Amino acid sequence: MRIGLPREIKDNEYRVAMTPGGVCQLIEYGHGVFVQSGAGLGSGFSDEQYRSAGAEIVPSASDAWKAEMVDKVKEPQPEEYEFLHPDLILFTYLHLAADRDLTLEMMKCGLTGIAYETVEQPDGQLPLLKPMSKVAGRLAVQIGAHYLEKVNGGAGKLMGGVPGVEPSVVTIIGAGTVAAHAARIALGMEAEVIVLDVNIDRLVHLEETLQGRLKTLSSNPLNIAEAVSQADLLVGAVLLKGARTPRLVTRSMIKNMKPGSVVVDVSVDQGGCIETTRPTTHSDPVYLIDGVIHYGVTNMPGSVPRTSTHALSNATLPYIVKLANGGLRRAVREDHALAMGVNIHAGKITYGTVAEAFGLPFTPLEGLI
Repeated sequence: MRIGLPREIKDNEYRVAMTPGGVCQLIEYGHGVFVQSGAGLGSGFSDEQYRSAGAEIVPSASDAWKAEMVDKVKEPQPEEYEFLHPDLILFTYLHLAADRDLTLEMMKCGLTGIAYETVEQPDGQLPLLKPMSKVAGRLAVQIGAHYLEKVNGGAGKLMGGVPGVEPSVVTIIGAGTVAAHAARIALGMEAEVIVLDVNIDRLVHLEETLQGRLKTLSSNPLNIAEAVSQADLLVGAVLLKGARTPRLVTRSMIKNMKPGSVVVDVSVDQGGCIETTRPTTHSDPVYLIDGVIHYGVTNMPGSVPRTSTHALSNATLPYIVKLANGGLRRAVREDHALAMGVNIHAGKITYGTVAEAFGLPFTPLEGLI
């Protein structure tokens, strides 16, 4: 199979979909890998490293997209729509439930879109979302601490305080992977942490595994409002698999936060769980509403590409190999987790919550493959 690795063009996105080690493995299976020149530089991988691994270095994006399968990190940007074609398998983070235009574009061209974030194992685990959720969760607190500094517009509070001075309060909405890693870092910085979720089992797990100033609450509007009003840093960490994120934090709740507080909505790439959240970029990451700093960058892990690329490639490579070795039909028939990742095929939406988000028809994949 011909596999393309184009250079990412989203704002300050330095990750690449595959390491030279991954390329080497595909070459050993007899596949051809075509890497756009400079695709790996942001993650510390030179063209020569990819060439040594057996890849062909191609000069332009169009050359990399002329493939049977394209592996990316982020969803196609509008400038890349011209490269989409019917015979393409596109394997990347898609987050379609928050992007109607991209959904319609992919349907129109007839390609197969497989979303990293909806590849789902029988136990409900999301193996290709988890590594970036871990990175984003850890980054959320690091970023929040940065913007709490007075020189960066914040209230001027140290995350952990000092003896005789109270610590900052970090409120986390959600108790999944993002939340667990955000809580771990916040507790390590000696902050006071509040975590809310509707899943009591998750809260029990966090309480048992994380020690420190950790308080868990059942997620309901009253508890959310109270916990948000206390927060110096509010982290949005809600996930509904493949669906648009519900807005659990309202504008009135944000108004009750202290001036100079910080919001980091990690769920922004699925629409965000905070009413005042909107997508931002690494070039222009924050904005102010009601005296509260909002950070809504949709590709947070792109700021630490060396870590993120290795973690992502480690997780995705086995699935890439299955698709390349067996082809689409065989791969999705033999691997239910991979089949769950297919969001669009032959002009049809094959993932229920994406169709629901836009009021469009849903077609089960089994009827198309």
